[in-house]
Amino acid sequence: MSVISPNETAKSWRAAKREAAVHLYLSSIEGVSAALAGARVAGFPLALNTVPPADWIEPDELSGAVAAVVQVDADSPASFKRFQKLAQALATPLIAAAYEPPLALVRSLIRAGAHDVVPLPLSLEELEASLAPIRDELTKNQQAAGAANGRLVSVLKSVGGVGATALMSQLATRFARSEAARGRETCIIDFDVQFGDVAFQLGLQPKLSVLDLLEAGARLDADLLRATTTDHSSGLKVIAAPSEMMPLEGMPSEQLLQIVELATREYGTVFIEFPTNWTNWSLSLVARSDLVLLITELTVAGLNRARRQLSLLALQDLDNLDVRVVVNRFEKSQARTIRPADVRQVLGRDIGYTISNDFPLMRAATERGIPITEIKRRSALGNDLDLLEAGVAAVLGLER
Repeated sequence: MSVISPNETAKSWRAAKREAAVHLYLSSIEGVSAALAGARVAGFPLALNTVPPADWIEPDELSGAVAAVVQVDADSPASFKRFQKLAQALATPLIAAAYEPPLALVRSLIRAGAHDVVPLPLSLEELEASLAPIRDELTKNQQAAGAANGRLVSVLKSVGGVGATALMSQLATRFARSEAARGRETCIIDFDVQFGDVAFQLGLQPKLSVLDLLEAGARLDADLLRATTTDHSSGLKVIAAPSEMMPLEGMPSEQLLQIVELATREYGTVFIEFPTNWTNWSLSLVARSDLVLLITELTVAGLNRARRQLSLLALQDLDNLDVRVVVNRFEKSQARTIRPADVRQVLGRDIGYTISNDFPLMRAATERGIPITEIKRRSALGNDLDLLEAGVAAVLGLER
């Protein structure tokens, strides 16, 4: 799943599904353009870019690319230097392309980080042979990532003020403790870059945040991800929102996707806190989720707003998402006013879970940054959280 740049001026949100491509940076595509345009090689589409051999190529252009074929001019030291710098800045596999490359240049390019060197003009057969090992390695890595059973849980608010952050923080600590007992890890990422306070509600004071991961660019890796997390006593790994507010449209979409993909590989289960306002990047990350928890209240206004959230997902052809409606601050007296049939009529689905309204207990826990069980061992709120935790684990295929 890829995402649309939030800087686009689209009139509607949409989750984009952009296929990863092999980028070609050639000084000219005359004579080969007919064969390359629209072609697929080793199962990947080709993206053609006409660039002089010594002109700089921004590494960000290759974010999310399968590989890049970069032309090198044997008579231009600047051209070789460009390739060398790109190889140092990127994890993306680079293939050098040159006209009748001498053996000395081939050796220098391999030492500089080239996965292969292919002759120009490009032929589909040569490119296929060069990309096949990269394709096979990518397939192996994807299978290994799948074997790690990385799971993504998105938590959405029908509207701000429904207590979703407090509920999710308490749920995530319970989940993390259960997972830790089974030798697995759990992470929560606070992408509410304007008002996110997951870390605060868990009593943490992180030194690093999502912003550090965003600024890492091509340096983003598993070690940096783990260095950015703050550990909670439950075993939960927390990646906090920035200490200063950021504009939502300033969030780099591809980088956000890389953070989430890396987190799901590193940790067993990842929870994501989103801003209340929708963006293209948040919609696309929700589309990547294994489970979506939609938090609302059992009021006419709350259900109406939840319905609008569900309608937006349906308009984006995301009906296949597993969305569970969670009614927070539930009181039994409300069921006499709004019946289950009413909920089904408004939302087109039943309520998945209800969380008892115990505002004093939840407030005390969030103000002290501790799980509610440290304040009150047994409570209706705690029982409901246990049921929700067990339900989430069941959906994700985890034993309890």
